[in-house]
Formats: sequence, C-alpha cells, structure tokens
Amino acid sequence: MKKELIEYLKPFVTEARLEIFDKVIGYRTRYITVALEDIYQSQNASAVLRTSDCFGIQDVHVIENKNTYKINPDVALGSSKWLNIIKYNKSENNTLEAIASLKKQGYRIVATTPHKNDVDLDNFNLQKGKVALFFGTELNGLSDIAIQNADEYLKIPMFGFTESFNISVSAAIILHHLTLKLRSSNINWQLSNEEIDELKLNWLKQTIKKSDLIIEKFLSKNTNI
Repeated sequence: MKKELIEYLKPFVTEARLEIFDKVIGYRTRYITVALEDIYQSQNASAVLRTSDCFGIQDVHVIENKNTYKINPDVALGSSKWLNIIKYNKSENNTLEAIASLKKQGYRIVATTPHKNDVDLDNFNLQKGKVALFFGTELNGLSDIAIQNADEYLKIPMFGFTESFNISVSAAIILHHLTLKLRSSNINWQLSNEEIDELKLNWLKQTIKKSDLIIEKFLSKNTNI
C-alpha cells in the first residue's frame, strides 16, 4: 500500500522536487541521533534542528522536563518538517523515559560533557554501535540524571579561557565530525528500504497541499490493496 500511495502522489510534485528527495534520502541516517534535554532558548533549539537536517540526521529527540521546546522559524528555516521530532513530556522524569526508549532501540547514550571517563571527539569510536548524542541546557548542561545514566562521555577539545561552546555550536561541530567519519567508514549507516518509503511518503504529504484529501480519495479507490 505504501509504495502504491507514493506512486499515486508523485504526479502532484515536480520532477525536480522528487530528485531532491531521492538525493537527500540517500544521505539520511538513524545510526546517529540527537537528544536535546530541556533546551529553553528557541534560537538554539532551532539551530540544532537546522544542523541536524544539514548533516543528514533524521531523528531528533526532545526532552521537556521544565522547559517547552519552541521552534524559531527564522532560524530553523523549515528544517523541522523534514525531520522526525520525538517528544518526551508526559512522565515524571522524561529524561529517563527518553534514555530507556533509545536504549531499547539499540543506541549508546553519549553525554556531550566533560567527564572523568570522557573521550575526545577525534577518538570517539563509531564502530561500537548506534549513537544517541545528548545535549543539555545552555546554562547548566545536562542534568545529573542524564550524566549518571549515560554509557559514554564525549568532549570537544578546547584551548581557550571559555569552558564550553554554545549548544548549537557544539552540535554543529560534533555532527560535522561524526557524520563525515561515518560516511567514510564501512558501517551500514543508511536507511532501510522500508524507512526510505516511510520517509518519502511523509515528505510528499508535507509538500502537497491538501494531501490528506488526496490520500483519502486514493484509499477509497484502493481498499483491496
């Protein structure tokens, strides 16, 4: 049904847009994902979305404990509609819920913070398995719960007086380095055919005006597919 629906929707968009979809999907990955804990400055939150899209990260996990995640459209530039944004905001401790969910999916929980057992970005091992990069608030960084439940710790080497980068800068540096390293490796980092179909269908829905009505018409004619 999914493939048939994709073929049905294709004529509603230009060939150029379809070519862009195919090109971008080829670079998309879920081997690396991003988790944002309690980010409260909308410009930083939106910048991370934009960076994730630019480097081919498909999923961004948003943890809302005290702060509601807000998107600044002038910064995000529409990147959010091409990403899967998974929110955790219904539990007493949403950080633990996010960590449990990601571990169940086979991710290593990697806290991006200096720690006694940390690893420099250049030496981080991608071969060990999928990676969920956790970024914390602009002022205080990651919570104690996130740090205590992390599997590994990653830091960006710095040589100045300032102790840390802005979160959006940190995300950009780390994602640039790791996605470049990932694509030059022998790791199977690309999406599966099923994931590609799902993503392409979602992107078509996002692109086509009144796509819900068009899909409803298709389903009414193809109930036996």
